[in-house]
Parts: sequence; structure tokens; C-alpha cells
Amino acid sequence: MTFSLVQAPARGYDVVAVDAFVARAQADGSSVSSADIRATTFPVVKGGYSTVEVDEALERFEDTIAEYEIANLISRIGAEGATAEVRALAQEILNRIVREPGKRFRAAPIFTYGYNRSDVDEFTDRVRAFYLDRSLLSRSDVRGATFRPQLGGYHEGQVDVLLDELVRVMLAAK
Repeated sequence: MTFSLVQAPARGYDVVAVDAFVARAQADGSSVSSADIRATTFPVVKGGYSTVEVDEALERFEDTIAEYEIANLISRIGAEGATAEVRALAQEILNRIVREPGKRFRAAPIFTYGYNRSDVDEFTDRVRAFYLDRSLLSRSDVRGATFRPQLGGYHEGQVDVLLDELVRVMLAAK
């Protein structure tokens, strides 16, 4: 798999890091999970691979792996069991995002930056509208969500887990 290189001084993903991930995934694809792909990050350097192309390829790869994972889950516990598991996860997400704004997630440790509470609350309002009103929200919207830093903001790890689980629910509902 090859990606376009950006011309320095423009910044792109480190070629060696991307190539190493692609080689590992191709050699041992069955051990790479959709969660592994979502958690994958690459250093950004002058030159490097086009971030847009790499991100799009990772999204397609994640979708493919997630379809395999869902099929595997269904074969292990049956369609009803898989549906129940995904519904329970979706309900956990909904239970969190209907909380009062500013209190939807744990705060970052004292004197530590977290995600801006207003940014996260605004995004989770979009997620709530997706759940309750069937408003449009794509997996790319969730994967691409970014939040400004804020001293004492929301705990980043907790927000990131919710976003990952939301993508998992969206992939299962596909």
C-alpha cells in the first residue's frame, strides 16, 4: 500500500512508522483489532505521507476488521446475543451523554489539561441527537472529533473510550 508524499515544509505522517504498521497488519492481520486501529497514531514530520490518505485507509481497514469482529461475535454468541451486547453498550453511552452538561465525564486530575468541557458537551449533544432524533452523525465525525485543551477539563481517557465505543456501536449497526 502506498500513499502520496507531501512536500516539505508541509507535514505528514512519518513514512517509517506508517510502513511498519502496514507491514505488521499485513503480516499478522488477524491479531489487529478495530480498537488497535482506532488507537493507532503516527508521528507528524516535515514531508511524510498524506495524513488524509492514511486516515482514509485506516478507516476502511477498521471497517473491514470490525465487520469480521461482528461476524465472529455473532458466530460465538448468536445474533440475539450480539444484538443484546451492542444495545447494552449503546445504552451505557446514552446514559452518560444525557447527564447534565459539565458533568458528563470525570474531571482531569488537578493542574492537568483535559478536553474542553464545552467542546465535549457540544459534541455529545450531537451524539444525543443522533440517538434520540436520528440526526446525521457519521463514524468519520466521531473519529475526527477534536477538542481544545482546558485546565481541569474532562478526563481525556474517559472521553476517548466513549468515542471508541460509539464507533463500535455504529459499526455494529451498519
